[in-house]
Amino acid sequence: MAKKTTKTQQSKRDFLYLTAASTGAVGVAAFGWAFIDSMNPAADTLALASTEVNIAPIEPGQAITVMWRGKPVFIRRRTPEEIEKARNADLSTMRDPQSDTDRIVDGKDEWLVVVGICTHLGCVPLGQKPAEIKGEYGGWFCPCHGSHYDSSGRIRKGPAPTNLKVPDYEFISDTVIKIG
Repeated sequence: MAKKTTKTQQSKRDFLYLTAASTGAVGVAAFGWAFIDSMNPAADTLALASTEVNIAPIEPGQAITVMWRGKPVFIRRRTPEEIEKARNADLSTMRDPQSDTDRIVDGKDEWLVVVGICTHLGCVPLGQKPAEIKGEYGGWFCPCHGSHYDSSGRIRKGPAPTNLKVPDYEFISDTVIKIG
């Protein structure tokens, strides 16, 4: 014979089901939160959300590389000839047409700041050091697949689909820029 369940036994069972389901839901939520939170950038990366760079020692025609958010950033002080050549480039022949004035901040034409990562496969192009190949257009050259960038960081030849990215930056003073 089967046992008869009483109302008390039924209510105890319902209570146990609710308690188990609630505990399971809290466990899943805690695991889900930890999993999603693990996808956020690391604290050391967030600490580098912005960086200030003293650009006073850079002479015309020179360039430096700084690290920002784990990426190389190229800062180049362009010569008047480089600026003129970049301004007079025919935009209709470019894969990613963008004027030189759209790639600089605060009208400071001599300063160009770009993220130094080739937009094709993520290589670091050559052209920062005086002895390095600067490509056919006097900017940067990525030897991995032959992308050529001009002195404004615009793709001019090769497989790269877009120009070198211009990060958010501002001039804090005449000699200091803040990237990020």
